Amino acid sequence: MAGAAPPPKQDELVPHPVKDQLPNVSFCITSPPPWPEAILLGFQHYLVMLGTTVIIPTALVPQMGGGNDEKARVIQTLLFVAGINTLFQTLFGTRLPAVMGGSYTFVVPTISIILAGRYNNIVDPHEKFLHIMRGTQGALIVASTLQIIVGFSGLWRNVTRFLSPLSAVPLVALAGFGLYELGFPGVAKCVEIGLPPIVLLVIFSQYLPHAMHSERHVFDRFAVIFSIVIVWLYAYLLTVGGAYRHSPPKTQLHCRTDRSGLVGGAPWIRVPYPFQWGAPTFDAGEAFAMMAASIVGLVESTGTFMAVARYASATPVPPSVLSRGIGWQGIGILLDGLFGTANGSSVSVENAGLLALTRVGSRRVVQISAAFMIFFSILGKFGAVFASIPAPIFAALYCLFFAYVGAAGLSFLQFCNLNSFRTKFILGFSVFMGLSVPQYFNEYTSVAGYGPVHTGARWFNDIINVIFSSKPFVAGFVAFLLDNTLHRHDSAVRKDRGFHWWQKFRSFKGDTRSEEFYSLPCNLNKFFPSV
Repeated sequence: MAGAAPPPKQDELVPHPVKDQLPNVSFCITSPPPWPEAILLGFQHYLVMLGTTVIIPTALVPQMGGGNDEKARVIQTLLFVAGINTLFQTLFGTRLPAVMGGSYTFVVPTISIILAGRYNNIVDPHEKFLHIMRGTQGALIVASTLQIIVGFSGLWRNVTRFLSPLSAVPLVALAGFGLYELGFPGVAKCVEIGLPPIVLLVIFSQYLPHAMHSERHVFDRFAVIFSIVIVWLYAYLLTVGGAYRHSPPKTQLHCRTDRSGLVGGAPWIRVPYPFQWGAPTFDAGEAFAMMAASIVGLVESTGTFMAVARYASATPVPPSVLSRGIGWQGIGILLDGLFGTANGSSVSVENAGLLALTRVGSRRVVQISAAFMIFFSILGKFGAVFASIPAPIFAALYCLFFAYVGAAGLSFLQFCNLNSFRTKFILGFSVFMGLSVPQYFNEYTSVAGYGPVHTGARWFNDIINVIFSSKPFVAGFVAFLLDNTLHRHDSAVRKDRGFHWWQKFRSFKGDTRSEEFYSLPCNLNKFFPSV
């Protein structure tokens, strides 16, 4: 045969080499970009984390009995505390470029507190809001102790030592992919404003840089700012032009740029302070429900930390550093409880995805974004302008960012043997159960109004329903359990699960690069050694 292709060269048949650190990242943790660029990138992180910060109080505060004024103040407080927590996490926690923001995990127990019988007889809505807020504060303060103890005692270090690349895949993948309900369903609430940013983001970040062949990364690095500005302007023109004048109220709420009520409700300057809503109240059942959310948040954040480390081009996070990060996250939840944010804190998944889009994993950028959070939370009116970006625009960003975090989870498969039946079983079964079990719990709840576990003890119902509604928790738990109980002492199995690749990262001193990425500032490692 004359026309046959020549046989492939031997080196073309070699699979891609395994990489401890992700290559092609422009700026890793310790190398900050130039100041002007760093400030713009920090502002971009601030814009991205605003979505969750606004969506959660917008959903909760009206149910608690609060109006626009209370909503604006809760959003300000949540922003302020997120800024402080992000600084703590980047300075003393894992030291990864992780943004700490509001968490959907804590919404279920908060709604449970809202529906508690003891608030039903309060007639005045503002009074009811204050009582419920104090109830959530008490529950958060108690729940934070769990993460503080598990993190700082080193207990979490002992658990995560048993994480292999194989059991990390379902956990990290579903920390991203598991949030699919917040993606396109959010976009579809106002398609004409939700779809354009997806298209623009893909064009700016993927197609344009290749078409232009320029040395300077402008469009791919600042794709979020370009997309938000263009679509926000377009949404504003639609609003002013009267496109939604005769639309149903729900459409107006999602599509119009003047319906959030935040700019009117926000004060010009206000510094949030602890106990601003009054003294917290404590109830054992509510605290238990919040503790369940705290356990789930701890597991989900561990997965997101691993994705952040990957996209910041750092080595896998040593267990002792993960444990330290969880301890500081617990302190973050304690601050949430003291200040009264009506919500706990965890690692922001969307900001982890933004690291991948910009290819900038610099710690300084995230610290600058924390400064923006604190600044705009104090200058209420200015912050409220950005916070009134329509929600479908944020949902469009999530479609890309959650996907990137899920892909970080899948990338750990490079360490595993995919031709082993044991690997296939653990991987397939844990991912399937991680999607299927929460689907049942969520579906049941949306139809019946309460979870499948419906006994006389509310606190027990809340614990079970919260834990099994989390996709990364279920998938991570199943994978972790199976991976550590199915003939793990076999030397071939050890290689199949990729454990030998991560062996040197199991202790802080096992790899010299850990010192560069994760050591504490100002020689604090002497006083708080990482083992």
